[in-house]
Amino acid sequence: MQKITPFLWFNDQAEEAMNFYTSIFRNSKAGDIRRYAEGGPAPKGTVMSASFQIEGQELIAFNGGPHFSFTPAISLFVDCKTQEEVDELWDKLSEGGQPQQCGWVTDKFGLSWQIIPSALGEMLQDKNGTKSKAAMQAMMKMHKIDVQRLQHAFEEA
Repeated sequence: MQKITPFLWFNDQAEEAMNFYTSIFRNSKAGDIRRYAEGGPAPKGTVMSASFQIEGQELIAFNGGPHFSFTPAISLFVDCKTQEEVDELWDKLSEGGQPQQCGWVTDKFGLSWQIIPSALGEMLQDKNGTKSKAAMQAMMKMHKIDVQRLQHAFEEA
């Protein structure tokens, strides 16, 4: 196990979330499912936690009840190499969820994701401040990031 592992709190959908996330990312796998024992806060045998990996990142989904929910203050950033990867992940993660501005999407469980093409970071870090500002302004008008539109704004500046 890696030294630091994101621990995601769900009401009662930990196993469903694990299956959902591992179905979306090509480089992923389900791990151990731990169940509540007799005398726990949930009925014996129900899923307590589910470990899984996506793109080499280990995560744990935990069924802790309705006490806490996700906020956009914590999000998972996904570096995408192509527009096709952006499109695929955006479409799958937004199913049952809510598209947000600037490449963010909240999935059906309420977890926030940033689906960001590598090209955006390169444009925003460009030494030409006018070009990077144009890319930033274009991004601010988008929900799902469109690399071609970003590139057009960047090159026209």
